[in-house]
Amino acid sequence: RHYLGASLGMDGGDEVSFGTALDHFAESAELSSLVESLPQTCGDQTTLEASQERFTVILDKYQEQPHLLDPYLESLISKLFALTQYQDAPPILMHQAFRYLYFISKVRGPKVIVRWFSHEVADLQPVLELLQAQDPRDHEAWETRYILLLWLSIIVIIPFDLCRMDGSAPRDGPWHSTIDRVMAVGKLYLLVTDKSRDAAALLLAKFISRPDVKKLKMAEFFDWALTVLNTADKITMNGMAAISGVLGTMASLFKHAKREDVVEFAPTVLRQLLSSELRSSDNTLLRKLSIKLSQRLGTTFLQTRVALWRYQRGNRSLEDTLATTTAPPTSSQPTVQAAQQNEEESYEVPEELEEVLGLLLAGLKDRDTVVRWSAAKGIGRITGRLPRELADDVVQSVLEFFSIREGDAAWHGGCLALAELGRRGLLLPARLKDVVPVVLKALVYDERRGSYSVGAHVRDAACYVCWSFARAYEPEQLKPYVNAIASGLVISALFDREVNCRRAASAAFQENVGRQGTFPYGISILTAADYFAVGNRSNVYLNVSVYVAQYPEYTQPLINHLVQHKLSHWDSTLRDLAAQALHNLTVRDPLYMREHVLPSLLPLVTTPDPSLRHGALLATAELSHALYLQAKAASSTLEEYLGQGMTEALVGLVPRLQQAKVFKGAVGEVMRPAALRFIERMCICELPVHGHPVIDAWQQIIDDNLPHTEESIREAAVSALSQLCLKYYCSDRDTIEKAQGKLLSRYTSELSNPLHFARMGFALALGALPKPLLQGRLSQVLDKLVEGVKNIAGCEPKYAEARRDAVRALTRICPTVGVASSGSCDHCICPDNVSTVFRALFAATRDYTTDSRGDIGVVVREAGMSGIEQLALLITNKDPELISPEITKEAICCLVQQSNEKIDRTRAVACSKLMTLIHSSLVVPHIPHHHELLQIFHKSVTSELNWAAPQSSFPLTIQLLRLPSYSYHTLLGVIVSVGGLTESTVRHSSASLLSYLKSVTGSSDTLDPFADTLLTLFRDHHKDTRVVLPLLKTLDLLLSNAVFDVYLTSEGHPFPGSLLTLVKDEIKKSRDAKKILASVNVFCDLLQFPAVRRSTLIQLMLLLCHAFPKVRKTTADQLYITLVTYDDILDAAVSDDVITVLSDTLWDGDITSVRDHRNRLCDLLRLPVPKLVAPTATAAAAKKSKTVDKLASYRDLVERAGY
Repeated sequence: RHYLGASLGMDGGDEVSFGTALDHFAESAELSSLVESLPQTCGDQTTLEASQERFTVILDKYQEQPHLLDPYLESLISKLFALTQYQDAPPILMHQAFRYLYFISKVRGPKVIVRWFSHEVADLQPVLELLQAQDPRDHEAWETRYILLLWLSIIVIIPFDLCRMDGSAPRDGPWHSTIDRVMAVGKLYLLVTDKSRDAAALLLAKFISRPDVKKLKMAEFFDWALTVLNTADKITMNGMAAISGVLGTMASLFKHAKREDVVEFAPTVLRQLLSSELRSSDNTLLRKLSIKLSQRLGTTFLQTRVALWRYQRGNRSLEDTLATTTAPPTSSQPTVQAAQQNEEESYEVPEELEEVLGLLLAGLKDRDTVVRWSAAKGIGRITGRLPRELADDVVQSVLEFFSIREGDAAWHGGCLALAELGRRGLLLPARLKDVVPVVLKALVYDERRGSYSVGAHVRDAACYVCWSFARAYEPEQLKPYVNAIASGLVISALFDREVNCRRAASAAFQENVGRQGTFPYGISILTAADYFAVGNRSNVYLNVSVYVAQYPEYTQPLINHLVQHKLSHWDSTLRDLAAQALHNLTVRDPLYMREHVLPSLLPLVTTPDPSLRHGALLATAELSHALYLQAKAASSTLEEYLGQGMTEALVGLVPRLQQAKVFKGAVGEVMRPAALRFIERMCICELPVHGHPVIDAWQQIIDDNLPHTEESIREAAVSALSQLCLKYYCSDRDTIEKAQGKLLSRYTSELSNPLHFARMGFALALGALPKPLLQGRLSQVLDKLVEGVKNIAGCEPKYAEARRDAVRALTRICPTVGVASSGSCDHCICPDNVSTVFRALFAATRDYTTDSRGDIGVVVREAGMSGIEQLALLITNKDPELISPEITKEAICCLVQQSNEKIDRTRAVACSKLMTLIHSSLVVPHIPHHHELLQIFHKSVTSELNWAAPQSSFPLTIQLLRLPSYSYHTLLGVIVSVGGLTESTVRHSSASLLSYLKSVTGSSDTLDPFADTLLTLFRDHHKDTRVVLPLLKTLDLLLSNAVFDVYLTSEGHPFPGSLLTLVKDEIKKSRDAKKILASVNVFCDLLQFPAVRRSTLIQLMLLLCHAFPKVRKTTADQLYITLVTYDDILDAAVSDDVITVLSDTLWDGDITSVRDHRNRLCDLLRLPVPKLVAPTATAAAAKKSKTVDKLASYRDLVERAGY
């Protein structure tokens, strides 16, 4: 792979771009070895499939650069042909060799690879006989038939007399001559449905074109082909395949045969083609082949000649164009008028040509691109043979396609035809005045259809037309249109919605810059808007466009295009980008924006078109802000800069929108964020509206959108509220008190709203309030937010997003009001409320709420961790004495626990926050074991670490187990990861935990702290399935890996007994099958400990008769494995009998039978037989009253939607 090129960045630096282009065929030796090993691999189907897969993978890499294969094709093809000629070779070897040949032809193309096919006279009979021996219905060997037909197509053009071959032809078959046999084979495979049909068409076209065959078979073939065209069913697959075959063959025949040989058949074929009505067929291939045949008929009707009237550019060398010369441009336009006149007089245009041109012009409007492309090429080929006047009529007919009455297909076909005509020199310079305007319209063609639009293919084809102009005309001919074409291409390269159109426009612009040399500032623009730069839509809209607009030729065209086309675009994202682009472009021409653009946008804000209305409102907001910045730079106000009339229009805009009721209905949902952004920008612009009624209108819109169901709208409302309060509610004490009474009372009461969307919006609103509005009422706000973090009474706890936004609001309020150790709790963060805020953040990190979406509490935990980090650093910076040792320890412990849990993203957030606090230049006070933490998480190691990767994070975080202050929370997080479901997390966390424990299992003294922490954790989370289930899995891992083997020899150690009691209590009366199954493994592991062996066996006997068959079977299986593994658990006298009962009993069968076998095990093991206990009346009633709500998930969805 090699370097593709470098582009000069806008800042003058070199921005180097690398691509994936290949510079040689690197796998040639491997491909050759795969071919040579075919005789051996064909014997094993598995090896053969692997070899074939590797063969195709290698070749597919070179689909875009197939020429790299050329130096090796001869060797590969000769080896494959040699395999087909092995004596007694199995059929699979021959078919595989031909299949490999097909793979090569698919990449390099059949026209290229046939050059290396053996084409001697001696090859004819073997190839023909092999082809006759094939079964056309064998769908496994179609590649063999395809390659054989290709091979035969190159053999039959050898100039030798075919009659000499008839002596060796078989006389007992249905064919009596070589010509008949080839014709029969070709016709046979012309009617099949596989790829062989294409090769058969090529074979027959070349074969019938032979001088000795055309006299005998050409007329007969045309009769047969037209009969098939007449009689074949155009609906069935076989019928369409037959028609495709004869159409393709006739098109190839008219292409390869001499004109004088086929011209007599052309009128008949044309009449039959017209009568077949293939233009109305639903089959794209049939329509394409009919157009292809039509253009070949057209070129047959006309004599083969090059029109002298065509425009020929005299110098097509790019190097010469770039060279600075004083010589005038040369042109090879005909200068001898007499020769041109004689040529015109000698033209004989048959009447049938009009019908052919009619078919091709109709094909330009076809609904499929391949048909239009074929028709465009046909228009170009035929026009090149017409007299000048008739050719001009064709051009005029094509130009009529560019009408508002025509659809996108006609515009696309017209562009393709113009490009072909221009590329061939058939579009004379005199026509440019008509062509250039329609091409510029095509560059911005976009037809709205409901919620989407069509036109990308038209714009792409228009770029192709512009590209063809660069190669077709001298700079002097294009000079009058240079600015228009350059602006059109730059606009498409910067502002088109589709990346392929932007790149096509960039390529066309580059071609014109290189070959014409007259595009204004072409090189400078290309360095900024090259192929790679235009790939990012936001970048070209917001950055590259500003760079290009510095050149005056492009400034206003760019602005006008955004206003006229993009602000009304159907895609709301594009309208938003267009508005932001206008904001950025204001610095290039502020006067034009102020005098023309902004006045033209204001009336459009209430237009009936919802898309234009939305775009105009966004653009008005962004443009007003940009003009405000210009006014501010000139030490002026926006009112002075715009004038009183324009300012009043901006002030009255929102009331106009309310009066027009643009916020109602589905369309109004789009206008809401635009109106909120307008309000925010007007506040930033400091419009002189203090005490004006419009303030109440703005506030009403903000309040209406704070409880909206869309997060983006809520955030826009919060941003607008922040600016509104800052600019208009904080001017004096009376205004502040009035705003506090109006806003704080309502917003805090809304935190108890049952609708969680309302709680989310108003919580964020409280967090966005400025300091003057919070002072004096801070305690009220904090109390409500803290209550919201812990969940509002009467509200479903599953709505975690509301708690997340309450945490975010707390986090934003703290830096807003500031920190002061001597301050009041109603004015700032002080000793009286700092503990309350921290406790709320700690509670947020323990939110593990789940619903049908999974662990939704994760968003609350992440918000809580961010809050802990920001508040700790804020207090450390302002007044470290406010942080007590207890708060610091709990803060770090919360982060430590989350840094060991199972969700990668959450673990990465926790580790990032933990590293910030540990390595902060402002040393956070009272961090336990701070020195040890710095050693474990050394900055040189953690600076580039990917904390989201479990293989990177767990080896470091597991070391916190040896620090007493963090061992409990570290183990709690690790247990959840070890007992999780994600394979990579489980694997790496388990490996890290076992690796750590190996270093502390030397004696009971070193292991006891870990064991005590484990038991404490078990007791603290009794009946907490979230922790207990992974804890049981972790215990199984530890016990099965001999972590606690040191207690086997410690008489009377309490750990095994305590663990057995905890597990028994956990599964008592439990109906959780997963938890019970996990406990079975732990019970079996505890059999290693003699002190609890009898009690454990009793528990296992109970589980052998559990109500769940799965539990019974799993218990028996695990007990069997354990008894086999540890042969010292049972006495040798009963061991075989116990194992026999465990292995032979159907434990998931009838419970009565199972109970008898279980009792036998109890007798063998000398254990008391468990007795059945009748259910109490209370338990029976509880079971009867327990119901399952089948609509729970639907109710959850409805409630979350806010209905």
